[in-house]
Formats: sequence, C-alpha cells, structure tokens
Amino acid sequence: MLVLSGIAIIALGFLLRFNPMLVIAASALVTGLAAGIDPLAILAAFGKAFNDTRYVTAIYIVLPVIGLLERNGLQARARALVAGLKGLTTGRLLIAYLAFRQITAALGLTSVAGPAQTVRPLIAPMAEAAAGEAHDPEKVKALAAATDNIGLFFGEDIFIAIGSILLMKGVLEGYGIIVEPLHLSVWAIPAAVAAFLIHGGRLLWLDRRVRRG
Repeated sequence: MLVLSGIAIIALGFLLRFNPMLVIAASALVTGLAAGIDPLAILAAFGKAFNDTRYVTAIYIVLPVIGLLERNGLQARARALVAGLKGLTTGRLLIAYLAFRQITAALGLTSVAGPAQTVRPLIAPMAEAAAGEAHDPEKVKALAAATDNIGLFFGEDIFIAIGSILLMKGVLEGYGIIVEPLHLSVWAIPAAVAAFLIHGGRLLWLDRRVRRG
C-alpha cells in the first residue's frame, strides 16, 4: 500500500496549490522509494523520460528568448514594419500566414511557427497595426491565433508520417478497414483547400468591416 502514497502526494500537492512539476517529481520519487527502487535508478528514469520527451520541454528554452526580444522592442518593430507597407491589410497578412502555415505543416515542419514563437511576438502585433483603431485589438489577436491553428490542423494531415495519420490508420484497421497512409494524406488535401478558402473568406470579410469603420 505504501506504493500508492504517491497518489496522496499528488492530491495534497494540488490541493495546496504547489508547483505541479515539483508535486509530480516528489510523487514519483516517493513511489519509487516505496517500491524499493534504488535512488540512482529513479534518477536515471527521470533522465530517460526527459530525454525521450525533450521536444516537449524545448519550448521552455524558446520562451525566454522570445521574452527578451519582446522586452527589447520586437513587437514595436513589427508594428513599424507594417505601418511602412502600403496596401497591406489585416486580412491579406493573415491569409499569407495561413498559406505559409499550411504549406510548412504539409511538409512536416509543424514546429516552424506557432502561437508562442510566431503569433504573439510577430503576427498579432502586425495584424493589429494593419487594422489600426478601426477594429477591436482583442478580436484581431484571436483571429491571428485561430489562423495559426487552422493552418496547422488542416495542413499537417497532408504529411504522410504525421501522428494523426498513423492514428487514423490504426483506428480504421481496428474496425477491419484497411487504408494506406498515402490515401489518407491525399484525401486531406481537399479539406485543407476548403479550410483555406473558408477562413480566407472570413479574413477578407474582416478587411471589409475595417474599411467600413
């Protein structure tokens, strides 16, 4: 029963609002010791888990860099750049970003851009500057984030080796339906095109409302 003490530590730690990472680490440590595992073996397991999922923790390295860039005027420079481009509208800017996001995701480059590293420091400020004071800045930010999500969601399924394609293949095989990953990727193209046209239409409609004031 001592092995289950880790569950009590998690419940108590979350109840007292301690740092979730520390609570989980303490729970794993106590559970390992209660099970009679050598402390060095527990430490080795932590290291292996971190190494196997290092792509998840890579964002903690990127975020401080983005924070420093923002503190030193990255968003202001992005707004100034847009202000100097004549004819650039919020809709046109986000449509270009949508195309970029879909194409790179379709090539398997899903980490090239994203909400934290691209939308917040660059795309959202540029979209706000293009819209000016004619539109709610919070709505512009939300639309910029939605553009990133739509581009990634409908673009990544075109890449044959993405996890979602393999998941769909496995689920279908469980029901006796044999489908090749290439076929799933090909049929994801019409959905991606439809998503681009529909969301692109929404963005152009935003430009129309901005012009009306």
